[in-house]
Amino acid sequence: MKVILRKDLEKLGKVGDIVNVKDGYARNYLIPRGYAYYATEGAIRAIEIEKKRMMKRIEQDRARAEEFAQQLRQIQLTIPMKVGEEGKLYGSVKPIIISEYLKNEHNIDIDKRQILLDEPIKSLGVFDVKIKLFQDISATIKVWVISDEEQEVEESEQEEPEAEN
Repeated sequence: MKVILRKDLEKLGKVGDIVNVKDGYARNYLIPRGYAYYATEGAIRAIEIEKKRMMKRIEQDRARAEEFAQQLRQIQLTIPMKVGEEGKLYGSVKPIIISEYLKNEHNIDIDKRQILLDEPIKSLGVFDVKIKLFQDISATIKVWVISDEEQEVEESEQEEPEAEN
């Protein structure tokens, strides 16, 4: 029996594929669970039209993601953290913290699951952080992890010239 897959199924095919399976497998498993539907001529024509729409939508999403990636590559984040002896951080910089700083400082809403860190950042320095935007499109931003004491010094230096005027 020929069926059209509605979901990607390992060892069987991808969405929209027309596959030939045993009648019982189609009637008792695939169709009742919504994984497939009968491959009638009307359904085959409809799936071809739907594939074209889906491909157009994917291309539009890809173009938007590439454009957004160009914007992200220009961003540099500065994250002040409490530091102990020998420059070790109290705690660590995790994807959720990076996501919050992107939202607060640059008004960019990135989900923490899109931020790819092999392990949390546990020291001061400059780090390249990869952000996955689409299937094969990602952007790398620079994250500067500094001591919160350094930030306080910088802020007080900026305020002093204003007080003299």
